[in-house]
Amino acid sequence: MRHISISLFAVFMMLSIVTNAQKKKHKSARQSKPNIIYILADDLGIGNVSCYGADNYKTPNIDRLADKGIRFNHAYTAPLCGPSRAMIMTGRYAFRTGATNQDACGLLKPETEIMIPSILKSAGYITSCVGKWGQLALGPKEFGFDDYLKFKGSGVYISTDEKQVRYTVNGKDHVLGKNEYMPDLMHDHLVDFIVKNKNNPFFVYYPMSHVHGEIVPTPDSKPDSKDLFADNISYMDKLVGKLVDVLDSLKLRENTLIIFMGDNGTGNQWVSKSTINGKMLSGKKGEMKECGSLVPMIANWPARFSRPSENNQLIDASDFLPTLSEIAGAEVPKNDTIDGVSFAGTLLGRQNVKQREWIFIELGNKWFVRSLQWKLNRDGELYDMANAPYEEKLITSANQTESSEVARQSLQKVMDNLSPQTGKLDTGSGDGRHGSKAAKKAKAKGGKTDTETE
Repeated sequence: MRHISISLFAVFMMLSIVTNAQKKKHKSARQSKPNIIYILADDLGIGNVSCYGADNYKTPNIDRLADKGIRFNHAYTAPLCGPSRAMIMTGRYAFRTGATNQDACGLLKPETEIMIPSILKSAGYITSCVGKWGQLALGPKEFGFDDYLKFKGSGVYISTDEKQVRYTVNGKDHVLGKNEYMPDLMHDHLVDFIVKNKNNPFFVYYPMSHVHGEIVPTPDSKPDSKDLFADNISYMDKLVGKLVDVLDSLKLRENTLIIFMGDNGTGNQWVSKSTINGKMLSGKKGEMKECGSLVPMIANWPARFSRPSENNQLIDASDFLPTLSEIAGAEVPKNDTIDGVSFAGTLLGRQNVKQREWIFIELGNKWFVRSLQWKLNRDGELYDMANAPYEEKLITSANQTESSEVARQSLQKVMDNLSPQTGKLDTGSGDGRHGSKAAKKAKAKGGKTDTETE
């Protein structure tokens, strides 16, 4: 009997050792996968973020992300929200997906385009989309998100007697109450998701309402406020700070990668005040000039870096899919051409990381290839970008140099290899906005479609 007891005790001890080893292995695997929160501000250009030198706007919470993170100075995306978001989520250029204008973005299908959440789910991530989805097709669920709060259109903040705001949470439709503020509702949903999934690696895509027009007072705006746009930037910044505080309170901050980015340049009505060092910037939302596409981008990940740094490598929006896939330990789809180049090495602190030599930007029937100093567009116009973001100097026969001609040949070779003209071309007006006849007719009558408020 004594021998039997000893044997049972030995078996029990062996099972305990195995169980504890499995628990440690699971915990180690959990800790090795960072949480990822990708915040996408709407119509926020570099001239609206104080750590980029903005003269008239203050963003202390976003600045704090940069103070202990990486501020990227050459991050680019399509200069309009629909094509921008399509490139971010698919890792593919518009001439491959067809997402050349606002309407065309609504034609993407899960059968032909794989988005970031589907890839990260294969690596064990729980995924959520909280915010704007109006320009993309179908809904977040169809493209792989486990959880979502979505609304159509842009600049969604409050309901009024004239216009009720409708939104959907995980398949259930809601109407925003008169005393509710959509950005706060989004924040609360996001916090609930994080709390519920704090013990699992999660990916959050957080396309904010701010700071797209129509600009209305925030809950913090004073009755006599003279600058509601500045109020909205401040409130957006406040929400970023509140999110960081939540991560701190849950002890998730250390191993959470936060990427903060704008979806395109500043909107037309705010450009004159969106200066840096007292200078106007070249380009705005919807334009193929520098600051239509150049956007603020900050990465913050305490487990990997804790001192401020500036990064001048070229990034374009297609790079996020391969980058986040590599960070998560997921495989990038092999059956589709992925245009993005992973910059995970930069985020992981690797040495001698290979960087992009050029980026490609497309909207409507226009496109360009850009290196750090030069830009070549579809029409064959070459620009010296040495004084960007303030100036773009057209190269003509009168001012061409040996260096400019070398740059022209190099960028033309890139353009020839990409061959965008042989892909899916814009079938709309060519400006990247609304190509469908229905949208044009609605606009002519003074009406609006779901996607018209870009």
